[in-house]
Amino acid sequence: MKIDLYIAKSGYTSRRKAKDLIDEKRVTLNGKPATFSTKYKEGDVVEVDGTPLKVAPFVPVYIAYHKPKGVICTTEKIKGNIVDAINHPQKIYPVGRLDKESEGLILLTNRGEIIDKIANASNFHEKEYVVTVNLPLRTQFIKEITEGIPLQGEITRPCKVTPEPGTKRIFRIVLTQGMNRQIRRMCNAYDYQVLKLQRIRVMHIELGKLKPGEWRELTKVELDRLLEEIGVG
Repeated sequence: MKIDLYIAKSGYTSRRKAKDLIDEKRVTLNGKPATFSTKYKEGDVVEVDGTPLKVAPFVPVYIAYHKPKGVICTTEKIKGNIVDAINHPQKIYPVGRLDKESEGLILLTNRGEIIDKIANASNFHEKEYVVTVNLPLRTQFIKEITEGIPLQGEITRPCKVTPEPGTKRIFRIVLTQGMNRQIRRMCNAYDYQVLKLQRIRVMHIELGKLKPGEWRELTKVELDRLLEEIGVG
């Protein structure tokens, strides 16, 4: 790997600042001054101002987070991004997304190879939501979105839709795809406005009692089942 990346992975500083150190001739590889094209390989000794650096062992992270409204599912350095909201010591990435106005369960990990296996719609993994709308639910609406409706140039997949007992404007919906703002667009197609949208489950992992802004690590049972279902060791 390039030496600036190695320095960043060591936790000494960011990759951008590592380039400044190289430019200032403060970085050496095996005793020789490093350049921007210098590459690190196993066994090399990298030093900054004469102090050897070491990359910390990789520790996989798997997090369940209750995203509040207003938090944005991006790693970009913008106000309200999910990474800053969690402030985890390791560099983590959201698995899929929830739009800014939605809340609920989102998974995060530092294992990039598993993100697409969970989030990709072609794998048909279930995600469950509780939705509150502004008007009483109509039978036609429930029937038609269950079967699939035209949206964004295609027909949505059949899904499970269940009115919440004892209510008139709340329903649960289980999707196996993730079109952009899908639930809101489905509701808008029938002149409903979504007042609250909360994801409560991703595959077998449930939001449970996590409060907005709280996160927890996946349990061993949850993690073992997750890795088995996506075919990752």
